[in-house]
Amino acid sequence: MKLITPGQHCDDLARALPAFRRAAGVTERWGAALARVLSDGGRLLVAGNGGSAAQAQHLTAELVGRYRDDRPAYSAIALHADTSSTTAIANDYGVHEVFARQTCAHGRAGDVLMLLSTSGASANLLGAATEAMRIGMPVWSLTGPAPNPLAAASDEALTVEAGVAATVQELHLVAVHMICESFDREIAARAARSERPRSADGRPAEEDLA
Repeated sequence: MKLITPGQHCDDLARALPAFRRAAGVTERWGAALARVLSDGGRLLVAGNGGSAAQAQHLTAELVGRYRDDRPAYSAIALHADTSSTTAIANDYGVHEVFARQTCAHGRAGDVLMLLSTSGASANLLGAATEAMRIGMPVWSLTGPAPNPLAAASDEALTVEAGVAATVQELHLVAVHMICESFDREIAARAARSERPRSADGRPAEEDLA
């Protein structure tokens, strides 16, 4: 077993951070897009395995609960969290179907599926991506180094270029928080726009047009 020191752990993270910072602009787009989808009655489905399942469920907790400031609750479902459905599907159809079948049950065209995987090669996540595409759901993924099958099967992917799974998962959590920051900014902006006074024809009042 190869063990590393706390300093080496931090060094691994520091080496991966510059490339992550350059690529992480995608989180701004995802957060804003997600705010629009969820505000209009859509939902987010997320899934992962092991540590990635924990990261995915962290995201749903921030959306159903709150990230920083108080705001309305939004629909976000962690597919792996339904243990009865997950184990029933695994028993009857196979582990590779556990997320695809739930995506079929809960997903609707225009909803969003986000998948998290350090390897980018999990068969059950690839099955969910295929099912989401069939339904008409955009697929976003957080993965480890590219190229990998899940990134290729997604509409858009944020890949963490690190050879250590722990580093990938740590930066996935950073990405989750950045998505939440962007989400809350867009929600606040939409609320501000809806509160502007309107003229009789529905356009913004004159003082807003000055």
